Amino acid sequence: MATWLFSLLLGLSLLFACTHAEVHKHEFIIQETPVKRLCNTHNIITVNGQFPGPTIEVKEGDTLVINVVNQAKYNVTIHWHGIRQKRTAWADGPEFVTQCPVKPGESYKYRFTIEGQEGTLWWHAHSSWLRATVYGALIIYPRGNNSYPFEKPSREVPVLLGEWWNANPIDVINEAQRTGAAPNVSDALTINGQPGDLFNCSSDDTITVPVKAGETTLFRFINSALNTEMFVSIANHKMTVVGADASYLKPFTTSAIMIAPGQTTDVLVTMDQAIASYYIAARAYASAQGVAFDNTTTTAILEYDCGCNTKPGPGGIPPIFPSLPAFNDTNTATAFTTSLRSPSKVKIPEPVDEDLFFTVGLGLLNCPGQKCGGPNGTRFAASMNNFSFVLPSEVSILQAHQYGLEGVFTTDFPAKPPVQFDYTAQNISQALTQPVKGTKVYPLKFGSVVQLVLQGTNIVAGENHPIHIHGYDFYILAEGFGNFDPKKDTAKFNLVDPPMRNTVGVPVNGWAVIRFVADNPGVWLMHCHLDVHITWGLAMAFLVDNGVGELESLEPPPIDYPVC
Repeated sequence: MATWLFSLLLGLSLLFACTHAEVHKHEFIIQETPVKRLCNTHNIITVNGQFPGPTIEVKEGDTLVINVVNQAKYNVTIHWHGIRQKRTAWADGPEFVTQCPVKPGESYKYRFTIEGQEGTLWWHAHSSWLRATVYGALIIYPRGNNSYPFEKPSREVPVLLGEWWNANPIDVINEAQRTGAAPNVSDALTINGQPGDLFNCSSDDTITVPVKAGETTLFRFINSALNTEMFVSIANHKMTVVGADASYLKPFTTSAIMIAPGQTTDVLVTMDQAIASYYIAARAYASAQGVAFDNTTTTAILEYDCGCNTKPGPGGIPPIFPSLPAFNDTNTATAFTTSLRSPSKVKIPEPVDEDLFFTVGLGLLNCPGQKCGGPNGTRFAASMNNFSFVLPSEVSILQAHQYGLEGVFTTDFPAKPPVQFDYTAQNISQALTQPVKGTKVYPLKFGSVVQLVLQGTNIVAGENHPIHIHGYDFYILAEGFGNFDPKKDTAKFNLVDPPMRNTVGVPVNGWAVIRFVADNPGVWLMHCHLDVHITWGLAMAFLVDNGVGELESLEPPPIDYPVC
């Protein structure tokens, strides 16, 4: 064979090896599993009997086919949090938005390809409060022989932050919906499903991360808690932040991160301290004044390879504890989120076609003829632009859109608040606390550039709201406190290297501005990732039309698509 031909074939084979994408098939059995925590055994809903659930590992460009078999007693769906789902909205997962739930005894194959994303994402149930125990990591490695844009770590460790209830979480939220009161807070925070040394009956199962002096570890933090934003620190160790929500970031060093439910944060930690054991600890960032929260601290142990006993108790040397920010330290939370930058200059989508302004916050509904469990006999609610989102019950919004079914939703979600007021004032008129219930979407033309101001309100209580958009990443141009003022705040926009995320924290009594291109057809839920708030209606959906041709259009629904 001629040398040139051999070289060409070799080159083509190497190119194929570097770019060849794989199809990964998994089976998720949704089942009831006995789990012992805080001295008692409870039956919880799991995937494949694991808590947390299995970690999925893929490379960019790969395809996932995951057969979800429901052997539990509740309806279930699975959401692949942060996956763009280009043209495959049928696989996105939110119950009654893109699909009907998978009923007990039934199954559904989620099929989608991961394109243009690298880093840490996760998956979780998107039905009622099942995601309290039904969740796991989804890690996307670079394609082929591509490498990280930072030095390859010695090891990688997913760290899933969560919450544990001694009661059945479904019973907790059902009772709250029955009475109109706020649901009971969790009994413990967890790291990889374990509360840690500070809780009774928990020390033996505390998560331990073995490390060696001098090496660098990549920690993939995921906040999979239902309702708790968290501060995380590692005793005596600095963290170099390199990614968030499967987007790389310009590296910066910090002693604490703030991570909200739905968000992921990748950090590099160099083991440069004395040989000993050190706690990884997390506690709540609770920004709402006077609102109950889980005021516990969860721990894991960073254990240097020393051959010594570092377990608390007789003969053990207790791990060193980190300094954590106070639960209400908004300054530290803000300093962290405003430090995030893209690695280099980005091309900002422009000009803006859709200039939107949405209020996000809580509310109260009257209870005619009865006394409910909220303030002054009312029922807790939440809304965007004063509309409290109601899920359909007979068909999904995406189905109704695809087949032209009427009476399921309306397309009149307002681009601006119906009533403008001093959103962050200390005393807001009671007339503004009553949202209107409805299933409203906002239509977007394919390819339109969307700029959205998310404005927090002080109705009932101001709070940091982690807002997640399904099917999209977006640039966070700016954030601030008080009421957004386009005359002065537009000048604060970062139009050079803003971070890209899929979940943005709207500061307590403040605002955030995001921008994205509506290049993914389908129905895409936008909601607060504090599950108590989405339960109360803090959500809406974007309906993105098909573009031109097959590659800009939603794929047909799969043959095993669940029926209601």
